[in-house]
Amino acid sequence: MDTRELEIFLTLAELLHFGRASQACNLSASALTRCIQRLEEQVEQPLFLRDNRTVALSAAGEQFRSYARQTLQDWQRFQTALKAEQAIAGALSIYASITAVYSLLPDLLESYRNAYPKVQLELRTGAAEQAVGQVQTGEIDLAVAALPDRNRSQIEFLPITTTQLVFIAPLKSNSLAMSSDGQLDLSRAPLVLPQAGLSRRRLDKWLKSKRITPNISSEVSGNEAIIPMVRLGCGVGIVPQLVLERSPFRDEVQILANAPRLDPYVVGLCSTKCNLQRASVRAFWRLAEEKLSLLSGE
Repeated sequence: MDTRELEIFLTLAELLHFGRASQACNLSASALTRCIQRLEEQVEQPLFLRDNRTVALSAAGEQFRSYARQTLQDWQRFQTALKAEQAIAGALSIYASITAVYSLLPDLLESYRNAYPKVQLELRTGAAEQAVGQVQTGEIDLAVAALPDRNRSQIEFLPITTTQLVFIAPLKSNSLAMSSDGQLDLSRAPLVLPQAGLSRRRLDKWLKSKRITPNISSEVSGNEAIIPMVRLGCGVGIVPQLVLERSPFRDEVQILANAPRLDPYVVGLCSTKCNLQRASVRAFWRLAEEKLSLLSGE
């Protein structure tokens, strides 16, 4: 059966008169009769009870009417959504760190490109700590960022993954500053830290709570830059584990087990309510939601 046959059935179910229904559907009486007969053959039950004077829906016909209505509504919604998707065009700008581009965005970007080929994608890379600011100032439509610890009400956030913050040292380091209880002594160990961002604020908060003045040997922009500096022996660094796993130097540094435990990063898509009003941005956000739902088995 096709949607046209369902429309014809619903017309007859409403009018309950073959002559008036055939006129409404612009069909001959015989063509209308053949259409209903085909439907009844597929359902394998009569859909109408009819004699020389009256036409009424059978019990199966009542059920089939509900099915036909729902099917046509679903079909109309599908067509509307498809037309809306095909109409999406313009530009979409996305900001992400190199790590996010390699690990979190490839599948999303490919799916989005296939679904909305008329949208011009602009991908900018840079330090992760600048991502939220880029969105808030309106320079970027979407960013991959860590869930911020402040001003959360100003952004929309879609969590994608969680990654631990880990302390790292050179692989062959034999002279790490340790306290009497076997923990990393951050009052003596030289530190390689990001200039700003969430991990810096969390570490600064922890140091302040312990009344420790850190020995900062180097400050860098971006988590990716910390790892080669640690590899060179400049000090102990702190990075998201996701960044470490994607680094070409991951096998030349070690994670320090006896180090402070800081809250992990929640990484996801970041935008604003204003940006999400735009069709190209909203489509990317919804695509990400769909993929996350599939991964979680919902």
